Amino acid sequence: MIKLQDTTFRDHFSETLPADPHTDNSPRRVAQSAFSWVSPEPVSAPKTIAYSKELLTVLGWPESEANSELFAQVFSGNRLLSGMRPYAMCYGGHQFGHWAGQLGDGRAINLGGIDTETEGHLTLQLKGAGPTPYSRRADGRAVLRSSLREFLCSEAMYHLGIPTTRALSLVSTGEQIERDMFYDGHPELEPGAIVCRVAPSFIRFGHFELPTAREEYQLLEQLVKHCLKNDYKDKYAYHSDGLVDWFRDVCLRTADLMVHWMRVGFVHGVMNTDNMSILGLTIDYGPYGWLEAYDPHWTPNTTDAQGRRYCYGKQPEIAQWNLMALANGLYPLIGESEPLEEALTEYAKHYQRSWRDMMCAKLGMQTGRDTTDDSIIHELLSLLGAVEADWTLFFRALSRWDPQVKPQDDHLQGIVETFYLPEKFSGEVKQRWLVWLQAYGARILHEGQSTPTRIAQMNSVNPIYIMRNYLVHQAIEQVEKGDISALEQLMLAMRQPYEESDSFTLLTGKRPDWARHKAGCSMLSCSS
Repeated sequence: MIKLQDTTFRDHFSETLPADPHTDNSPRRVAQSAFSWVSPEPVSAPKTIAYSKELLTVLGWPESEANSELFAQVFSGNRLLSGMRPYAMCYGGHQFGHWAGQLGDGRAINLGGIDTETEGHLTLQLKGAGPTPYSRRADGRAVLRSSLREFLCSEAMYHLGIPTTRALSLVSTGEQIERDMFYDGHPELEPGAIVCRVAPSFIRFGHFELPTAREEYQLLEQLVKHCLKNDYKDKYAYHSDGLVDWFRDVCLRTADLMVHWMRVGFVHGVMNTDNMSILGLTIDYGPYGWLEAYDPHWTPNTTDAQGRRYCYGKQPEIAQWNLMALANGLYPLIGESEPLEEALTEYAKHYQRSWRDMMCAKLGMQTGRDTTDDSIIHELLSLLGAVEADWTLFFRALSRWDPQVKPQDDHLQGIVETFYLPEKFSGEVKQRWLVWLQAYGARILHEGQSTPTRIAQMNSVNPIYIMRNYLVHQAIEQVEKGDISALEQLMLAMRQPYEESDSFTLLTGKRPDWARHKAGCSMLSCSS
């Protein structure tokens, strides 16, 4: 363990790629450059609200450092340590299917990187530390509600076993920021906060789209070479075949990420290409949400409410669309479309195989053993939608169901309790459920597994604790009043999301009726 002030910072991205020659911080078009040098804007009264103990250990710092004044100063952007040279990255992207041109880090500022013993080189980035040349008309700040949501969900996803950027700290700024949360012309002042994000790389699909759109092919080549060397550790050579193999790897990583999202019911909410990681990480936690009542058309993003482009059920399809946009960005270096198209086809095949295996695992069925599996899975999804079953609680209840007992009302109480519309469990729908349970029970008995083994296997992929929006909203309201107890409880529960504990009983219930349509509990805007 070392002290924060003695840490050696360096940054591979800014050391090897071309910098914007202009150093003023005004919004502008940045050409032939991978990034711009910037400085965080000081805040008046930084205070550390929360931090990740696990990530502190990875970075080599004792927990006492997180409680120091220096920690709050550094991770609010008020003070720089030796080796830190802050910068904002330049990239473009497709937003809601339309080319948006230059985007870049509008409120993210990279501080530098640390070489760790267990996780390799990690970059530390402040979100909400002030404007950059890519902020356009915005202030580069973030409010407490969005920063707390990102902090919590980043670490929750990590403990769920899902590839993600991490969150080291949540620091309040002591300042008020004006935001129009509902975009209805009624802005309000909200407390500001800054989250420190950590990842091996923050490179996005949009990093490669922008130089190709501008015909800045030398910059494109430099970005790809940097990514191959630093993010993929020279696994792929810089020639046509090597680049195709690399793109195929990105496709498969992205497919695996989508399977994880679908498994736990996570909905990103804004899957623009500038929010897609080249390493297959979950990145940019904005108006995300967690599937509660099963509805494949559900989106947590108010901006997406009409088109539902980024709803739960479309995420795998959108990921492939985004990969196609990445392929177009890489095309000038490869010169052939066919191998890129083949990789995209492989993405679809890999996703379908992996999704099926994942669903079998959620149901406690060993994969590849029975031709009835597909019909069992798809009929279940239809039935879950008919009664609006809670995606998380249903599978935990199903693990406790005894397949040796004929399905009857008293035997099904635990399962029916996970329905948001239990009154729909009647007539034809009820009959379909009974038929399904008989078929599923026969399939489980065919496995020959002991009941404890099956339950343990199912519970290892079906979490009991997820970052439900209404729970996060309650934590936000309490933190705004100076009470961090709800935040701390969520952090503790999400450290072991697959292990049920009597300490967190209040976190395992269905979404209450009052939260069904409440702002911040059901859908959210992109405002932060």
